Amino acid sequence: MDDLRDKYIGLIADAADEAALEALRVQALGKKGEVSLKMRELGKMSPEERQVMGPRLNALKDEINSALAARKAALADAALEERLRGEWLDVTLPARPRRTGTIHPVSQVTEEVTAIFADMGFSVAEGPQIESDWHNFDALNIPGHHPARAEMDTFYTHRAEGDNRPPHVLRTHTSPVQIRSMEMAGAPLRVICPGRVYRADYDQTHTPMFHQVEGLAIDRDISMANLKWCLEEFVKAFFEVDDVELRFRASHFPFTEPSAEVDIRCSWEGGTLKVGEGDDWLEILGSGMVHPKVLMAGNIDPAAWQGFAFGLGIDRIAMLKYGIPDLRAFFDSDLRWLRHYGFSALDVPTLHGGLSR
Repeated sequence: MDDLRDKYIGLIADAADEAALEALRVQALGKKGEVSLKMRELGKMSPEERQVMGPRLNALKDEINSALAARKAALADAALEERLRGEWLDVTLPARPRRTGTIHPVSQVTEEVTAIFADMGFSVAEGPQIESDWHNFDALNIPGHHPARAEMDTFYTHRAEGDNRPPHVLRTHTSPVQIRSMEMAGAPLRVICPGRVYRADYDQTHTPMFHQVEGLAIDRDISMANLKWCLEEFVKAFFEVDDVELRFRASHFPFTEPSAEVDIRCSWEGGTLKVGEGDDWLEILGSGMVHPKVLMAGNIDPAAWQGFAFGLGIDRIAMLKYGIPDLRAFFDSDLRWLRHYGFSALDVPTLHGGLSR
């Protein structure tokens, strides 16, 4: 017994890795191990001999198991210590350039749009992404039979059977934020509402979740002329051109009257978009004068106040400005794409310093 104990305790102490420890365990305690074979000999002994040898063999087995566990833990600690020495890093050092993160084009363009409209006196308003059916549709003069209210176009939240409360939706536009802003602030009012919106569509130019920014200005003497000037100044600042020509086409939106879709003069020579020149026209947004029913839904008297509203897709204008061909790539989390189209964290858009450098 003492010879076996000294033999294996010494071998275990000298084991260099876990593979050597496993080999020693099998050699001593495996089915054909030396200690296991000794345990089998107990059956050939007299009862008196078994009373002596049995406890001694069990004690030896326990001691070898303890030695194996202790050596395994010591090897693990040594390996961890070695790894910590090799992977040590001073976290107070400046970040390495190749690991510097970038600002997503959607975030960058949102900041650019915010900077432009802030210079015109617009503040930023935000609201919930899960909206009541009333704020998302009814308050915006969208009738119950309108196609946008169908489940094939809009994501409705689940309601338990027998639940008679008004339904909620994932907002299909940021216009509900305009209603909430009118309810809270009243008139006069000048806000933009950027944020995520949701619609059941998915292809090269549509995704189920995308980003919009909508603007609202309410005062006593606002007209379409003010809307036209505001959009012209925005397009010139955003695309960083000295002059631009806009074309207003009559259209229909339930929440504005009159309504107009806005095109910009441009060219596509060589596959590159050039704003303000050429013979082509490109639709970029929808706009119009706020419908009196929408003003009333926001607790504003349409006999005393009027205003204009507009809305455009942040993802769409980001694609146009920075030459991004596929909208779906915005949400793929591809690091190569993010490094190529991303912006420096220090590249904060300002009108005096330039929106994009």
